[in-house]
Amino acid sequence: MKNTLLAAVMSLWSLPAAATELYFGADLSYAGQMQDCKAVYRDNGTPADIFTIFKNHGANLIRVRIWTDGNKSPYSNLPDVIRVIRAARAQGMQVLLDFHYSDSWADAGKQIIPAGWADIHDTDALADTLYRYTAYILATLDHQGLMPEMVQVGNEINPEMLMPAAEPKGQDHPRPIDWARDARLINAGIRAVREAGAKSKIKPRIMIQIAQPEYVEPWFAAARAAGVTDFDLIGISYYGHQWSTYDIPQTGAVIKRLRTAYPDKDVMLVETAFPYGTDAPGMHSNLSAKAAMPGYPTTPEGQKKFLVDLTEAVLAAGGDGVNYWAPDLVPNGCATRNTGSRTSLFDLDGNLLPGIDFMKAR
Repeated sequence: MKNTLLAAVMSLWSLPAAATELYFGADLSYAGQMQDCKAVYRDNGTPADIFTIFKNHGANLIRVRIWTDGNKSPYSNLPDVIRVIRAARAQGMQVLLDFHYSDSWADAGKQIIPAGWADIHDTDALADTLYRYTAYILATLDHQGLMPEMVQVGNEINPEMLMPAAEPKGQDHPRPIDWARDARLINAGIRAVREAGAKSKIKPRIMIQIAQPEYVEPWFAAARAAGVTDFDLIGISYYGHQWSTYDIPQTGAVIKRLRTAYPDKDVMLVETAFPYGTDAPGMHSNLSAKAAMPGYPTTPEGQKKFLVDLTEAVLAAGGDGVNYWAPDLVPNGCATRNTGSRTSLFDLDGNLLPGIDFMKAR
């Protein structure tokens, strides 16, 4: 029987053209660290590899982030990315490589220029640096037979990219985007991906990602006016009422309008998560009980219902899939990250939760 939310959505909307392919999966950027920290995952009580678990439950796409060389951790660098891509490919899954263009987290609240690039003030020189860095990473991966099928040029680039650390940041401190500068930077990354793909058997599709559905349409309208057009996918982050004011039907409506306004682009819900409980102080997740929405309690059942309803709404609107963020954070042997997170798709004992079956909603 059809989910009542999906039935209501379908009755109100005429469906846009179907996406070229449907993608379901997870951001497993923590996978190398979790493996080194001896994290254990159990599927129906049996310990199993995290990539195998996702493959067996319907995943066909794994996302992995990359930080620039000023990154002080041993993870989210090129060797770590290679490790994750190899593991995903061993399970026959595609890969989405997420360039942050920062030494650490870049997101809707901050886009901090890498320390090694901070003295480059000329826009053309900075764009060339971004271009050469992107080209180098992709050429290195391609040389090892690991060219990703998709590439993100930036991560949640709501604000202007490559900004000084002292700049006001994020949606709480709005700063007008210098679109002449920002478009030059974004297009430099796009050009590097296109040129790398022209030399490879794999031609990566390019994604541009914006956080929270209410900000997506105005951002892409401004980007198009500034000349940012040569990309293939619109990526959206949606974390319920923790950071968005939109409910699931409103999010689906945004996707439908995007599919109409940009008929040559696919749209993916590339980041989402929902807590199955409330984290205790000191736990990793920055989601909380605030993420709860009417009809979606922060329980394992609420987590699954949120994900299934969201996935069905995305597909009904013509979107091309849903990707879960950091489903693998469980207690482990490393002091730096041993508490786990209740936004994982595993409980604190590493047992798989029913929410993973959102990938079977198609």
